[in-house]
Amino acid sequence: MTDILDSTAAGSTRGAVSSLFPATLGRFEPAEDRALIDGLSRWVEAHFREQLAQRPSCHVYVETLPAEIVALIDRLRDSPVIRDPILRQVPAGSRFEPMKHTDELYISHYNKDRGGDQGLFDRHYDGNLRFLSSSMVVRALIYLQSDASYKVVFGDSRVEKAFTSYEFGLLDFHRELHWVEGSYTQGAPQRILLKCNYLVTAPGAGVRGRFALAANTAVFYVVKAAMEYSKSPRTPAQKAVGYLCNLFRRLNIVHPLVPLAAMAATAIGVAALGYFVVNL
Repeated sequence: MTDILDSTAAGSTRGAVSSLFPATLGRFEPAEDRALIDGLSRWVEAHFREQLAQRPSCHVYVETLPAEIVALIDRLRDSPVIRDPILRQVPAGSRFEPMKHTDELYISHYNKDRGGDQGLFDRHYDGNLRFLSSSMVVRALIYLQSDASYKVVFGDSRVEKAFTSYEFGLLDFHRELHWVEGSYTQGAPQRILLKCNYLVTAPGAGVRGRFALAANTAVFYVVKAAMEYSKSPRTPAQKAVGYLCNLFRRLNIVHPLVPLAAMAATAIGVAALGYFVVNL
């Protein structure tokens, strides 16, 4: 974990860490960075040929990739090109921690079939912990390969961008309502990107910072597991989970506690039904 000690590096932002991190756009300009990105794109095309040919989106945890590929990805996600724009916009004295265990390689296919991955394109917040006042998660979308046929709209920041190769966007994981506009075009360039996450906690957060890390990790793993299980659903169980994913996404827009309350009510209802059946 790294302390942000230089007050000038935090720019003019002095508010609580829980305020919205504004969507920020950037680009890898150095030739060596672009060559690295091109090499990663070729590797993905060679090793994920089957997934690239399918319609569902594909997420793979970076930590599961070969060590030499992870080392190349580290050069991008640890780069000052990504790090500095984050540090400039968070409160002075905040603590900054890459959440590499949650980072993903993402093959993005515009796939609206009511499955678990439809929420990647509909209006949504990535997370539901925006009520935590002592922390935020900044997500970097690093585009290894893309054309301008899709536009990402960051609603709360009022920023729009049709990302192309070598570009990136930074967004507030829990507090930025965003969506994708576009349509699938056969033969268009693949959208291959990295999703990299960085936890920022308030000065002196202490135990609350550790709780934020644990809570965010749980959200990442649970949401991804449900989404992966129910994308392009075929079985009744997959369709049911896909329905719940899309329902909870809509409820999360209303308020982050609403889907939690809905899950609690569902669990109580199932338990009551089970008790009634057993005691008939």
